[in-house]
Amino acid sequence: MLASGTWGLGENLDNFFALKEIKENIGALVTKGVSVNPRKGNLPPRIFETPCGLINSIGIENPGIKEFKRNYLPRIKSYGVPVIVNLYGEEIEEFLELSQELRGEADGLELNISCPNVKKGGLFFSYDSKTVSKLVKEVREIWKDFLAVKLSPVGPVYEIAEICEKYGADAVVVANTYPALAVLEFKPLKILQGGLSGPAIKPLTLRLVYEISKKIRIPVIGCGGIVSGKDALEYLLCGAKAFQVGTANLIDPRVSIKIIKELRDLKNGLCCKSNSS
Repeated sequence: MLASGTWGLGENLDNFFALKEIKENIGALVTKGVSVNPRKGNLPPRIFETPCGLINSIGIENPGIKEFKRNYLPRIKSYGVPVIVNLYGEEIEEFLELSQELRGEADGLELNISCPNVKKGGLFFSYDSKTVSKLVKEVREIWKDFLAVKLSPVGPVYEIAEICEKYGADAVVVANTYPALAVLEFKPLKILQGGLSGPAIKPLTLRLVYEISKKIRIPVIGCGGIVSGKDALEYLLCGAKAFQVGTANLIDPRVSIKIIKELRDLKNGLCCKSNSS
Protein backbone atom coordinates (compact mmCIF):
# COMPACT_ATOMS: atom_id res chain seq x y z
CA MET A 1 0.00 0.00 0.00
CA LEU A 2 1.06 3.59 -0.54
CA ALA A 3 0.92 5.21 2.89
CA SER A 4 -1.11 8.23 3.84
CA GLY A 5 0.35 11.64 3.13
CA THR A 6 3.24 10.48 0.93
CA TRP A 7 1.77 10.47 -2.59
CA GLY A 8 -0.59 13.44 -2.61
CA LEU A 9 -4.27 13.02 -3.44
CA GLY A 10 -3.89 11.24 -6.74
CA GLU A 11 -3.30 14.32 -8.85
CA ASN A 12 0.03 13.18 -10.28
CA LEU A 13 0.18 9.45 -9.68
CA ASP A 14 -0.09 8.59 -13.34
CA ASN A 15 2.91 10.83 -14.06
CA PHE A 16 5.05 8.17 -12.39
CA PHE A 17 3.19 4.90 -13.04
CA ALA A 18 1.51 3.24 -15.97
CA LEU A 19 -2.04 2.22 -15.04
CA LYS A 20 -1.06 -1.45 -15.46
CA GLU A 21 1.81 -1.01 -13.00
CA ILE A 22 -0.52 0.40 -10.36
CA LYS A 23 -2.98 -2.48 -10.73
CA GLU A 24 -0.28 -5.17 -10.69
CA ASN A 25 1.94 -3.86 -7.90
CA ILE A 26 -0.03 -1.69 -5.46
CA GLY A 27 -2.49 -3.34 -3.11
CA ALA A 28 -4.25 -0.16 -2.00
CA LEU A 29 -3.95 3.62 -2.02
CA VAL A 30 -4.25 5.19 1.43
CA THR A 31 -5.16 8.86 1.06
CA LYS A 32 -3.68 11.65 3.12
CA GLY A 33 -5.74 12.60 6.14
CA VAL A 34 -9.14 14.06 5.28
CA SER A 35 -11.07 16.21 7.76
CA VAL A 36 -14.62 17.54 7.84
CA ASN A 37 -13.54 21.08 7.00
CA PRO A 38 -10.61 22.26 4.82
CA ARG A 39 -7.29 22.72 6.60
CA LYS A 40 -4.42 24.91 5.40
CA GLY A 41 -1.88 23.03 7.49
CA ASN A 42 1.09 24.50 9.31
CA LEU A 43 3.25 27.38 8.16
CA PRO A 44 6.72 26.52 6.80
CA PRO A 45 9.13 25.11 7.67
CA ARG A 46 7.22 21.82 7.67
CA ILE A 47 9.94 19.23 7.15
CA PHE A 48 13.47 18.61 8.37
CA GLU A 49 15.85 15.88 7.27
CA THR A 50 17.61 13.89 9.97
CA PRO A 51 20.14 11.05 9.68
CA CYS A 52 18.14 8.25 8.00
CA GLY A 53 14.87 10.02 8.65
CA LEU A 54 12.49 12.89 8.14
CA ILE A 55 10.61 15.05 10.64
CA ASN A 56 7.37 16.40 9.24
CA SER A 57 4.86 18.85 10.62
CA ILE A 58 2.46 19.31 7.71
CA GLY A 59 -0.61 19.86 9.86
CA ILE A 60 -3.06 17.60 7.96
CA GLU A 61 -3.43 20.02 5.04
CA ASN A 62 -6.42 18.86 2.99
CA PRO A 63 -9.41 20.25 1.05
CA GLY A 64 -12.10 18.92 3.43
CA ILE A 65 -14.48 16.03 2.83
CA LYS A 66 -16.90 17.75 0.42
CA GLU A 67 -14.18 18.95 -1.94
CA PHE A 68 -12.31 15.65 -1.57
CA LYS A 69 -15.35 13.65 -2.67
CA ARG A 70 -16.12 15.99 -5.54
CA ASN A 71 -12.70 16.64 -7.08
CA TYR A 72 -10.20 14.09 -5.75
CA LEU A 73 -11.83 10.77 -4.92
CA PRO A 74 -13.09 10.03 -8.48
CA ARG A 75 -9.55 10.44 -9.79
CA ILE A 76 -8.09 8.13 -7.14
CA LYS A 77 -10.75 5.49 -7.80
CA SER A 78 -9.97 5.58 -11.52
CA TYR A 79 -6.65 3.83 -10.90
CA GLY A 80 -8.53 0.59 -10.31
CA VAL A 81 -7.12 -0.45 -6.92
CA PRO A 82 -8.78 -0.31 -3.49
CA VAL A 83 -8.98 3.18 -1.98
CA ILE A 84 -8.62 3.55 1.79
CA VAL A 85 -9.37 7.02 3.14
CA ASN A 86 -7.39 8.17 6.16
CA LEU A 87 -9.67 10.11 8.51
CA TYR A 88 -8.63 12.97 10.77
CA GLY A 89 -10.89 14.32 13.47
CA GLU A 90 -10.55 16.34 16.66
CA GLU A 91 -13.72 14.85 18.13
CA ILE A 92 -15.40 11.47 17.76
CA GLU A 93 -18.36 13.20 16.11
CA GLU A 94 -16.10 14.35 13.26
CA PHE A 95 -14.95 10.78 12.57
CA LEU A 96 -18.59 9.68 12.51
CA GLU A 97 -19.55 12.44 10.08
CA LEU A 98 -16.66 11.51 7.80
CA SER A 99 -17.63 7.83 7.93
CA GLN A 100 -21.19 8.70 6.92
CA GLU A 101 -19.96 10.88 4.06
CA LEU A 102 -17.84 8.06 2.63
CA ARG A 103 -20.35 5.21 2.79
CA GLY A 104 -20.42 3.60 -0.62
CA GLU A 105 -17.65 5.91 -1.84
CA ALA A 106 -14.45 4.20 -0.63
CA ASP A 107 -13.21 0.65 -0.09
CA GLY A 108 -11.96 1.24 3.42
CA LEU A 109 -11.18 3.68 6.20
CA GLU A 110 -8.01 4.22 8.20
CA LEU A 111 -8.62 6.02 11.49
CA ASN A 112 -5.79 8.35 12.50
CA ILE A 113 -5.86 8.24 16.30
CA SER A 114 -2.58 10.13 16.67
CA CYS A 115 -4.46 13.41 16.84
CA PRO A 116 -5.68 15.51 19.79
CA ASN A 117 -9.19 15.11 21.15
CA VAL A 118 -10.30 18.67 21.88
CA LYS A 119 -13.04 17.48 24.23
CA LYS A 120 -10.35 15.87 26.37
CA GLY A 121 -8.29 19.05 26.58
CA GLY A 122 -6.02 18.14 23.67
CA LEU A 123 -5.18 14.63 24.93
CA PHE A 124 -4.24 12.42 22.00
CA PHE A 125 -6.81 9.74 21.20
CA SER A 126 -4.06 7.13 21.25
CA TYR A 127 -3.43 7.70 24.97
CA ASP A 128 -7.07 7.24 25.99
CA SER A 129 -8.30 3.65 25.81
CA LYS A 130 -11.92 4.55 26.66
CA THR A 131 -12.09 7.11 23.87
CA VAL A 132 -10.59 4.67 21.35
CA SER A 133 -13.13 2.03 22.43
CA LYS A 134 -15.99 4.44 21.80
CA LEU A 135 -14.49 5.70 18.53
CA VAL A 136 -13.95 2.28 16.95
CA LYS A 137 -17.29 0.94 18.19
CA GLU A 138 -19.30 3.88 16.84
CA VAL A 139 -17.49 4.05 13.50
CA ARG A 140 -18.01 0.30 13.12
CA GLU A 141 -21.75 0.78 13.53
CA ILE A 142 -21.72 3.15 10.55
CA TRP A 143 -19.01 1.64 8.38
CA LYS A 144 -19.49 -1.98 7.27
CA ASP A 145 -16.49 -2.28 4.95
CA PHE A 146 -12.77 -2.55 5.70
CA LEU A 147 -11.81 -0.61 8.82
CA ALA A 148 -8.23 -0.11 9.98
CA VAL A 149 -6.87 1.92 12.87
CA LYS A 150 -3.45 3.55 12.50
CA LEU A 151 -1.78 3.24 15.88
CA SER A 152 0.57 5.67 17.49
CA PRO A 153 3.93 4.08 18.39
CA VAL A 154 3.82 5.70 21.84
CA GLY A 155 1.39 5.41 24.73
CA PRO A 156 -0.45 2.20 25.74
CA VAL A 157 0.11 0.72 22.26
CA TYR A 158 -0.59 -2.92 23.10
CA GLU A 159 -3.75 -2.12 25.03
CA ILE A 160 -5.01 0.08 22.20
CA ALA A 161 -4.34 -2.66 19.64
CA GLU A 162 -6.40 -5.13 21.67
CA ILE A 163 -9.21 -2.58 22.02
CA CYS A 164 -9.28 -2.05 18.26
CA GLU A 165 -9.72 -5.77 17.75
CA LYS A 166 -12.37 -6.05 20.47
CA TYR A 167 -14.54 -3.26 19.08
CA GLY A 168 -14.53 -4.34 15.46
CA ALA A 169 -11.49 -3.10 13.55
CA ASP A 170 -10.47 -5.35 10.67
CA ALA A 171 -6.77 -4.47 10.99
CA VAL A 172 -4.32 -2.19 12.76
CA VAL A 173 -1.57 -0.20 11.05
CA VAL A 174 1.66 -0.22 13.05
CA ALA A 175 2.57 2.52 13.24
CA ASN A 176 2.41 6.28 12.81
CA THR A 177 5.42 8.59 13.16
CA TYR A 178 7.37 9.07 16.40
CA PRO A 179 7.21 12.41 18.23
CA ALA A 180 10.44 14.26 17.46
CA LEU A 181 12.09 17.67 17.52
CA ALA A 182 14.69 19.42 15.38
CA VAL A 183 16.67 22.56 16.19
CA LEU A 184 16.46 24.90 13.20
CA GLU A 185 18.35 27.90 14.61
CA PHE A 186 20.53 28.38 17.67
CA LYS A 187 19.98 32.03 18.58
CA PRO A 188 17.23 32.78 19.04
CA LEU A 189 16.29 29.15 19.48
CA LYS A 190 13.97 27.98 16.71
CA ILE A 191 12.62 24.44 16.69
CA LEU A 192 10.39 22.19 14.64
CA GLN A 193 8.24 19.63 16.44
CA GLY A 194 6.73 16.88 14.32
CA GLY A 195 6.74 13.21 13.52
CA LEU A 196 9.85 11.19 12.68
CA SER A 197 9.61 8.68 9.83
CA GLY A 198 11.99 6.87 7.49
CA PRO A 199 14.61 4.13 7.96
CA ALA A 200 15.60 5.48 11.39
CA ILE A 201 12.35 4.18 12.92
CA LYS A 202 12.30 0.75 11.27
CA PRO A 203 13.91 -1.25 14.14
CA LEU A 204 11.50 0.32 16.64
CA THR A 205 8.39 -0.28 14.54
CA LEU A 206 9.51 -3.78 13.53
CA ARG A 207 9.55 -4.74 17.20
CA LEU A 208 6.06 -3.31 17.69
CA VAL A 209 4.79 -5.32 14.72
CA TYR A 210 6.40 -8.49 16.06
CA GLU A 211 4.92 -8.10 19.53
CA ILE A 212 1.47 -6.80 18.56
CA SER A 213 0.98 -9.58 16.00
CA LYS A 214 1.31 -12.09 18.84
CA LYS A 215 -1.32 -10.34 20.97
CA ILE A 216 -4.17 -9.92 18.46
CA ARG A 217 -5.80 -12.08 15.79
CA ILE A 218 -6.70 -9.37 13.27
CA PRO A 219 -4.06 -8.50 10.66
CA VAL A 220 -1.22 -6.12 11.41
CA ILE A 221 -0.15 -3.82 8.57
CA GLY A 222 3.48 -2.81 8.96
CA CYS A 223 4.46 0.80 8.30
CA GLY A 224 7.76 2.39 9.16
CA GLY A 225 11.02 2.83 7.27
CA ILE A 226 10.46 0.40 4.39
CA VAL A 227 12.76 1.32 1.50
CA SER A 228 13.64 -2.10 0.07
CA GLY A 229 12.28 -5.57 -0.54
CA LYS A 230 14.39 -6.81 2.36
CA ASP A 231 12.69 -4.33 4.70
CA ALA A 232 9.26 -5.48 3.51
CA LEU A 233 10.16 -9.15 3.92
CA GLU A 234 11.35 -8.55 7.48
CA TYR A 235 8.00 -7.00 8.36
CA LEU A 236 6.14 -9.95 6.82
CA LEU A 237 8.34 -12.48 8.63
CA CYS A 238 7.79 -10.61 11.92
CA GLY A 239 4.00 -10.87 11.72
CA ALA A 240 2.72 -8.24 9.31
CA LYS A 241 0.15 -9.41 6.76
CA ALA A 242 0.67 -6.37 4.53
CA PHE A 243 2.85 -3.29 4.52
CA GLN A 244 2.76 0.39 3.64
CA VAL A 245 5.48 2.40 1.93
CA GLY A 246 5.65 6.00 3.10
CA THR A 247 8.68 8.28 3.32
CA ALA A 248 10.47 6.37 0.56
CA ASN A 249 7.82 7.70 -1.87
CA LEU A 250 9.11 11.22 -1.25
CA ILE A 251 12.61 10.16 -2.30
CA ASP A 252 11.55 8.11 -5.31
CA PRO A 253 7.87 8.13 -6.38
CA ARG A 254 8.40 4.76 -8.14
CA VAL A 255 10.07 3.08 -5.18
CA SER A 256 7.10 0.76 -4.55
CA ILE A 257 7.73 -0.96 -7.92
CA LYS A 258 11.35 -1.57 -6.93
CA ILE A 259 10.34 -2.84 -3.48
CA ILE A 260 7.79 -5.30 -4.86
CA LYS A 261 10.29 -6.65 -7.42
CA GLU A 262 12.96 -7.10 -4.76
CA LEU A 263 10.43 -8.76 -2.45
CA ARG A 264 9.34 -11.22 -5.13
CA ASP A 265 12.96 -12.08 -5.93
CA LEU A 266 13.76 -12.62 -2.26
CA LYS A 267 10.70 -14.82 -1.70
CA ASN A 268 11.52 -16.86 -4.80
CA GLY A 269 15.07 -17.27 -3.52
CA LEU A 270 13.83 -18.49 -0.14
CA CYS A 271 11.49 -20.98 -1.82
CA CYS A 272 14.33 -22.33 -3.95
CA LYS A 273 16.55 -22.75 -0.88
CA SER A 274 13.73 -24.51 0.98
CA ASN A 275 13.07 -26.89 -1.91
CA SER A 276 16.74 -27.72 -2.39
CA SER A 277 17.18 -28.50 1.29
